[in-house]
Amino acid sequence: MLNENMKAIRKSKGLSQAELAIQLNVVRQTISKWEQGLSVPDSNMLISISEVLETPVSTLLGETVIETKVDDLKAISEKLEIINLQLAQRKDTRRKTLHWLLISLCAAIVTISAVLIVVNSPYLGWDYSDPETSVVGVAVHAFEWLFVRLAPITLIGVVIGIFLTRKRV
Repeated sequence: MLNENMKAIRKSKGLSQAELAIQLNVVRQTISKWEQGLSVPDSNMLISISEVLETPVSTLLGETVIETKVDDLKAISEKLEIINLQLAQRKDTRRKTLHWLLISLCAAIVTISAVLIVVNSPYLGWDYSDPETSVVGVAVHAFEWLFVRLAPITLIGVVIGIFLTRKRV
């Protein structure tokens, strides 16, 4: 229903898919997928679409609104408030999860660095005459070599990520 209504309203307004896409800051293929019913816009985008097409969301969704009563508007505003709260909670949960993952990654990098400093390159004194232990020695050397080169860059990125995902008051 949304796809057909959106296409009909867009055409009645004289807009092409590309023009609508520009106004919504999406690619034309996204509009095409919505109009074909292959995907649907999220609630924020649905509101943006209704604003651009100057059509109520209920009309886009297929509901015919003959008369809007104060009670209906109140119910709609309550539903929108609940949706907004849920979206805010979801966003906050994602931010907290990412923040703690970055802190954990930072702690892991610091811990591994400390262990490598204390151990002081064990592969240098490794017995490479035994084929099984020589493979382990090469693996330890490869890990240390790669870690020493990537850890500083990763650590800088992680610290910046921690700073950016902190809770703002």
